[in-house]
Amino acid sequence: MLIQRATLLDGTKTDIRVGVRVEELGPELEPRPGETVFDAQGGTVLPGLHDHHVHLRSAASAMDSVMLGPPRIRTKEQLAQELSRARPNVDGWIRAIGYHESVAGDLDRTALDAMVPGAAVRVQHRSGALWILNSAALHRLGMAEHPDGRLRASDRWSEALQRHHNDLTELSRRLSALGITGVTDATPDLDADDMVSLLVAHRHGEFRPQLSFLAPGKKILHDDRLDLDSLIGWIADQHADGRPVAVHCVTAAQLVVTIAALRAAGSHPLDRIEHAAVVDDDNLTDLAELGVTVVTQPNFVAERGDQYLAEIPAAEHATLWRVASLRKAKVRVALSTDMPFGRGDPWAAMRAAVDRTTPSGAVLGVDECVSAPEALTMFLGYADRPGRARSVDVGQPGDLCVLAAPPATVLAELDAGLVAATIIGGIVAHPAD
Repeated sequence: MLIQRATLLDGTKTDIRVGVRVEELGPELEPRPGETVFDAQGGTVLPGLHDHHVHLRSAASAMDSVMLGPPRIRTKEQLAQELSRARPNVDGWIRAIGYHESVAGDLDRTALDAMVPGAAVRVQHRSGALWILNSAALHRLGMAEHPDGRLRASDRWSEALQRHHNDLTELSRRLSALGITGVTDATPDLDADDMVSLLVAHRHGEFRPQLSFLAPGKKILHDDRLDLDSLIGWIADQHADGRPVAVHCVTAAQLVVTIAALRAAGSHPLDRIEHAAVVDDDNLTDLAELGVTVVTQPNFVAERGDQYLAEIPAAEHATLWRVASLRKAKVRVALSTDMPFGRGDPWAAMRAAVDRTTPSGAVLGVDECVSAPEALTMFLGYADRPGRARSVDVGQPGDLCVLAAPPATVLAELDAGLVAATIIGGIVAHPAD
């Protein structure tokens, strides 16, 4: 196809011929016979956005799930009321997401049975690392004797829930409307069948964005199970097989242990730290020296910042969801949304990286603010090299985002509403017509 009257982010005005890759750039290119022509009308054309850490099946499931956490649900009474109104989906499950113990403490099967005695209920903690099931749900999984219904996502039982195959078409439509042309699925323990099923959905057009996976080189750490020797061995084995690692670090302890393990096992140039939700000053130099890429989510400042301000000591606020300090330390940084545990809008994540504003309007970590061009660039990385931004150049992938405004407006607003078209492999994925 041919995109006419485009403006690149640096202000260059050009036409763009694009197929699987960008084929030609130049002023006033002539349409070829039968070629689709899109008039950008002076709007900005970018490489398509890549969300570097998502969970696709969970995100598809979340579209028909009940939200049970802050800020919408804050009390046990609200929780019980919301569950009592919920109705099972066509497969007989009531699915709920976003739960946090600040609402009603550590939920278990007994508490859920009291709220919903009949239907099968599964409640996912907002961290994604825990499900709580009632007795009816446990019975459906053949686990009626489970003591409390609190099931870790890292345990093998979880395959029964994670293999729920939702229709990905609507999720694909929503992502394409945001200008997203690629995602990296960070779901732990995806096996070959899981990845093949997603790739088949992509090949058949059910899911349009390009797909990458962190499995099998991803590991989730838990503070009560930290084992330095085991982590060193796992990293060494992955590297010996030629695979980089991606280690999930949401606490200071997890990051310290991961840094020690990478120093002992040796690093790979494509190793990643996922989240880095808490980074002490002492660890900034360590991360730079190791050469890892940090994939982080400042959108959680905008989504959960008030809770952080209320529950985390003030002395630790500066360590949360850092971006500017990592970049200043010469650490490679990319952004993602952690959809569905984050809202899934990369433009909102960019705004959060720029202004660090919580839902109440407070600013959390003012020293971690970055500029709008920096925030945007951190969603333009290659799938396997998230910290290296793509560009609109001949030979680059034909995955583009067309915005209905010039660069100055795009950078001032960082608004998904400006997305006029999303092109994947030279084919228009959004709008559908």
